[in-house]
Amino acid sequence: MKIRDMFDDHGPVVSFEFFPPKTDDGTEKLYQTVEALKPCRPSFVSVTYGAGGSTRDRTLDLVTRIKRELGVETMAHLTCVGSTREEIRGILDRLRDGGVENVLALRGDPPAGSEEFVKTEGGFGFANELVEFIRAEGYDFAVGGAFYPEKHVEAPDSETDLRNLTKKVEAGADFLVSQLFFDNDEFFAFMRRARSAGIDVPLVPGLMPITNVAQVERFTNMCGARIPQELMRRLRIVQHDPSAVVATGVQWCVEQCAELLDAGVPGLHFYTLNKSSATLAVHAALGL
Repeated sequence: MKIRDMFDDHGPVVSFEFFPPKTDDGTEKLYQTVEALKPCRPSFVSVTYGAGGSTRDRTLDLVTRIKRELGVETMAHLTCVGSTREEIRGILDRLRDGGVENVLALRGDPPAGSEEFVKTEGGFGFANELVEFIRAEGYDFAVGGAFYPEKHVEAPDSETDLRNLTKKVEAGADFLVSQLFFDNDEFFAFMRRARSAGIDVPLVPGLMPITNVAQVERFTNMCGARIPQELMRRLRIVQHDPSAVVATGVQWCVEQCAELLDAGVPGLHFYTLNKSSATLAVHAALGL
């Protein structure tokens, strides 16, 4: 089923995101994690590319296998990194032939060791170009895009960032999923700006229950998200007690989700970090 059609149903679209492991053993463990989350009846699950476009084949294998063997709808991440138009066309053909109906079109992060993104000769430099290519080639995927409630780290200002996002929608993106954030006010403020700019597709918040303080600090530094002072205060109090950190992260995420659902968001997208327990706890507390 195409994700763009899921938003027409009653209730929020709930989805989980995973990243492809680098080993066969890790892949099997991830498959078990997805199985553990299946009772939550997710609307779909997504699988990322590795950093710089690595682990591409594992991404393609996982999304087709999860859909075929577990009967869970999937979405494959697709980036511009290191790929020509012909290579991307081959990937899209492989996804289509494997029964995958959904793609998240991204520019992608620079490969390891590179400080900035460099367009591959014969490829694309921006996500909107990738979306436009998918549409122009006649593929019938539901196409999603990404957005940053607190501005993309490379954008000079929020206005420029919003103009770039508008280009994705004009190119044919059906829905948009946010980078992780921990302050709902940032999401609501962004949503108002986006609607004022004419962006009318579903805006899905991306959420991550914190399970490790050092890890979340590293992630937020990379993506430009802010950790609210109150959340950091709570985490600092329990930072030497791993189970208490998880409980604190889950509680904050539950509070975030409850407020977002009350505000009528079309869905919730969970960054699982390939683990099921924290996401299961949030899901159970919300009664989804």
